[in-house]
Amino acid sequence: MWLQPDEILLKNAFKLWVTEEDNEYFVLQRRRGYGEGGGGLTGLLVGTLDTVLDSTSKVAPYRILHHTPDSQVYWTIACGVTKEEIVQHWDWLQQNIMRTLSVFDSSEDITSFVQGKIRGLIAEEGKSSLVLEEDPEKFREALLRFEKWFELPPKEKLVTYYSCSYWRGKVPCQGWLYLSTNFLCFYSYLLGAEVKLIISWDEIWRLEKTSNVILTESIHVLAHGEDHYFSMLMHLNETFVIMEQLADYSIKRLFDKEAFQREPALSDPMQITKRGLEAHAKSEQFRTFFRLPKEENLLEVHESFLWVPFSHFNTLGKICLSENYLCFASQDGSQCHVIIPMREVINVEKSDSSSRALTVCVRGKKALRFAEVRDYQRLANTIRSKCGISASPQHSASSEVTHMPDVTLMVGQKDSSKAVSTEALMTVFHPQDVENLDPKMLKEKMKEQSWNIHFSEYGRGTSMFFTRKTRDLIVRGVPEALRGELWMLFSGAVNDMATHPGYYTDLVEQSLGTSTLATDEIERDLHRSLPEHPAFQSDTGISALRRVLTAYAYRNPKIGYCQAMNILTSVLLLYAKEEEAFWLLVAVCERMLPDYFNRRIIGALVDQAVFEDLIRENLPQLVEHMTDLSFFSSVSLSWFLTLFISVLPIESAVNVVDCFFYDGIKAILQLGLAVLDYNMEALISCHDDAEAVTILNKFFDSVTNKDSPLPPTVQQASMSNNDKASHFNVDISELIKEAYEKYGNIRSEEVESSRKRNKLHVIQTLEDTTKQNVIRVVTQEVRFSASHLDRLYNLFKRQHFLCCYWTMKSPALLHHDPSLAYLEQYQLGFQQFSMLFSLLEPWAFCNPKSTLSLWIFRLIDENQDGLVNFKEFCCALDTLYSGSFTNKLKFLFKLHLPPGDLRTKLTGRGKVDLQAYLKQWQNEILKKEETIKDLPRINQTQFIQFSKTLYNIFHGDPEEESLYQAVAHVTSLLLRMEEVGRRLHESSSPPESTKPANTAAAESSTQEASTTPENSDTSSSFNSQDAGPDLTELDWSFSFEQVLASLLNEPTIVRFFERPVDIQTKLGQARVAQLKLKANK
Repeated sequence: MWLQPDEILLKNAFKLWVTEEDNEYFVLQRRRGYGEGGGGLTGLLVGTLDTVLDSTSKVAPYRILHHTPDSQVYWTIACGVTKEEIVQHWDWLQQNIMRTLSVFDSSEDITSFVQGKIRGLIAEEGKSSLVLEEDPEKFREALLRFEKWFELPPKEKLVTYYSCSYWRGKVPCQGWLYLSTNFLCFYSYLLGAEVKLIISWDEIWRLEKTSNVILTESIHVLAHGEDHYFSMLMHLNETFVIMEQLADYSIKRLFDKEAFQREPALSDPMQITKRGLEAHAKSEQFRTFFRLPKEENLLEVHESFLWVPFSHFNTLGKICLSENYLCFASQDGSQCHVIIPMREVINVEKSDSSSRALTVCVRGKKALRFAEVRDYQRLANTIRSKCGISASPQHSASSEVTHMPDVTLMVGQKDSSKAVSTEALMTVFHPQDVENLDPKMLKEKMKEQSWNIHFSEYGRGTSMFFTRKTRDLIVRGVPEALRGELWMLFSGAVNDMATHPGYYTDLVEQSLGTSTLATDEIERDLHRSLPEHPAFQSDTGISALRRVLTAYAYRNPKIGYCQAMNILTSVLLLYAKEEEAFWLLVAVCERMLPDYFNRRIIGALVDQAVFEDLIRENLPQLVEHMTDLSFFSSVSLSWFLTLFISVLPIESAVNVVDCFFYDGIKAILQLGLAVLDYNMEALISCHDDAEAVTILNKFFDSVTNKDSPLPPTVQQASMSNNDKASHFNVDISELIKEAYEKYGNIRSEEVESSRKRNKLHVIQTLEDTTKQNVIRVVTQEVRFSASHLDRLYNLFKRQHFLCCYWTMKSPALLHHDPSLAYLEQYQLGFQQFSMLFSLLEPWAFCNPKSTLSLWIFRLIDENQDGLVNFKEFCCALDTLYSGSFTNKLKFLFKLHLPPGDLRTKLTGRGKVDLQAYLKQWQNEILKKEETIKDLPRINQTQFIQFSKTLYNIFHGDPEEESLYQAVAHVTSLLLRMEEVGRRLHESSSPPESTKPANTAAAESSTQEASTTPENSDTSSSFNSQDAGPDLTELDWSFSFEQVLASLLNEPTIVRFFERPVDIQTKLGQARVAQLKLKANK
């Protein structure tokens, strides 16, 4: 065990200990009297002494000491009862510490680092030995340190913490890593040097496990262009998984809400826990592996043996139980797994307790026997209870679906009335001729026979065993007659359809006649979907395709319709019934290819990045020749979006779809590598990208399916084309077989891990593109440099997220829509704006909670939608930082103009349509530049408030007193000028004896107020209530020209406003204070 470092002197200790191993910094010793030889008389005495002493003072027989070459002082850092235990500690020091110590210059630093590391290990062992909920005291202490060191808002939830080393340059700092819902934090304090690091998860570009010469294994974090390394973690894999989960959670919640809304378990950021994240990760893996609906969660896992009837032996594996499914996956390399829906279970039998076995009976006279289940009785009771709860509705649903082929729904589309198709289009347009005995049909019959034999051995339907033999049959090609059934089974769509009877027909009815942007796009693409196939040259196929796509757009409006969905759906309709094709589309879009079919096709971009990684790993020759792999990303986009359907002839592409439904995206990645490998020499010899594209296109045109029973009218590849390329023909079955043989060792778990790693980089790259586009637009409007705008944008975006970190109902989060124009993607409501503006405005006159903040927000919000975008924000700051004296004064003057009814419009807004944007853009083009003569006059009340604002601006300035005097002088001067002007106006107007004095004054007041529309209501109300002297006050008003002329005569004020502002310092201070301001709110 590790010990708290304790100083000892070895002057008199050598007689009691024998050195077993040593190096420059550590010594492993054995106490005399233990181990081989016994140590003679001295060893006998020492051993006797240790044995006679009571247990509290016994000495462990093995220990490890730390020392430095130039010191006589040694430190005990570990002890052990057995040699195996102490050797384990010694090996860990050799692998993790020795290389690190070489970077230190002084002995004191080495000793300090070793002591800190050992103390961290002890704390880590103490923490990991108890679950968080069982040791709340330790966690509470860590939480107090977390709050004290990082000063984050109280709402920030600490998830877990670890002892580790953070590499600052080439020197490691031993400290503590804190992982919270929104931030990664590190703190270290050694020898007076404090290291504090705070990184929000949404700023991370890359998160991965790495190793190099100095660091045997570490976690690499890339954020803001800086690399951060964390090493010497006792539980590195556990730490990395938690970090990966938190980063992925943040990305989904803040950037990718389309995917996040399908994650109810993580909906509340205040309820995230380490245990919850681990459970969510396991459930995600469980659903992905067994292709289960997104509502399923992993509830229990039991190790057991399953009797496999076709092999006649028990295979070791794990039973995985969810709400509605009982699944089993082998762990002995046989690649056997089975999925049993609870709706299919009819009985659970328990055998004698000696074998701890239970038998699960399912429909179709089939039973599965699980043996050596530790808690078999409880598992049996759980399965019974779940079957009892879900039996009646789901069993009836299943039977309804089974007997539904004769039920049709009459649906009106376009000019004719059509029924939901109950047959696959291929059986309608290309029925198989039973009497046809040509070689291709004979081979097709042999394939069907092979599958029938497989069904008889391994079962058929939802409870079929999936084995290596199943994959072998898939690679050889699925018979045309079985394709739809097997696609439904392998994708898990069969379960979706069984548990949602009538759902599709209801959707078709509801979506019928709707007109949206998605339906318009669908209509445009209907006749572009496999136009050469007879099925889609008729109204039958087109109508079915329309219904499926429209129903899905109605079901999932966030995706709606995306290009490539029409191509994929048309192929699904060829081999599956219409309702089955709909559920296959659901499985592909929502489970198998997540985030592919949305506005930014993030999923496809992520898988392209995974593909690039695999190219680097498996095709080094190609990488050496083509250092820029982005070419393959652009070429392969259609491969991933359409599963090769758009580049291969249809009769060959369906074989690829077979593999995809069985193995998922792994099959597409393997085939992509095989295609590049096949064309390696030609690609290496090409001179440019265009030539490489031509090579690949010719290759795809030459791919054939020699076993396809489809007639030439259905096949895409013409005979003339095949003749021209006869020397180059490649059979799709051979190509797929080669892909599995060469690249079949790619594991699905590795692909999923690579997806998570690359998703961070892909989304951050898209965000960076958005930022560059916004800055490009704003640069033309302001005088800020590009670097300043970059930092301003980061602050603005961070402020947007600050209101999203601790709630799911933030207006800014709800309004964030990646499909909007770049400038509108991130906007601030009044609360967020006032906090950020108070940090950046140059004169510290604007309190976040003051009325002045609201006035500024109202002035900046040009379209009055209750949200301020980055351009509006920057233009205001640019005026205050770099504007002329006149422009700065005009900004302050306009703040005090009456708000009218704009206060009522600060409630946010819904989605703005394209027409509104076009109209706004047109208005901006035609808008004239505002002159000072266009500004309305301000009345006396507003002028007094304007003067108070000037006093607030000057407060704390070194020339505060002279500035105050200048304002007072200007104010009195303007009032005197206005008084003189009013008297001259009265003396020049003819006397009207017929009118009372008060009425004449009221008319004069009304005429004056009429020049300022905003004041008309106020003026009339005063006129109806007041008389005499009060009316004359309302007549007082000042134009901007008067105010400007008066202030220009005060050099102190002019000098103050023309004083340059250090923008760099201001931005740096705002970055530091941004989180603290939120914490102190």
